[in-house]
Amino acid sequence: MTVKLGVWVSNARARRDKLTAEQLDALRGLGIDWA
Repeated sequence: MTVKLGVWVSNARARRDKLTAEQLDALRGLGIDWA
């Protein structure tokens, strides 16, 4: 299954309140400012 990065980031941002602390830390490690 192919997922476009922009779509994935948009979905993750929309659901950021439901992400675990580990997932948020991983996103921050990638330089995602809103995580």
